[in-house]
Amino acid sequence: MPIYGTALLSICLIAGLIAGRLIGMAVGVDANVGGVGIAMLLLILASDWLRRTGRLKPLDESGITFWSSVYIPIVVAMAASQNVVAALRAGMVPIVAGVAVVVVSFALVPLLSRVKADDVGTSSNTASRGDE
Repeated sequence: MPIYGTALLSICLIAGLIAGRLIGMAVGVDANVGGVGIAMLLLILASDWLRRTGRLKPLDESGITFWSSVYIPIVVAMAASQNVVAALRAGMVPIVAGVAVVVVSFALVPLLSRVKADDVGTSSNTASRGDE
């Protein structure tokens, strides 16, 4: 079944790369802008649509799940290979933006962990009281 997942991944990747190239041309940049991220979103949307319409059989879903889990490290590796030197030559803005994103992300981890823990605690208390 990974063959089916590979076909869907390839279609989404090609469509995402085309869309990223068009976005780059529209903003005046000679680069692919967000194509891999768009491809990832297309993969999520396409697999969800196939599942909802009943066209995704349980055996086929295992191939999609496999490629979906492998795809995130691929996206990270591709993002890491971007032209960092050219971005740093642009000045301090990329450095400040990068540091700000990391600081905000680290700051949100405890907050999001508490929200998730509260949701889990609330749902188990409700179910144990028989309110559902």
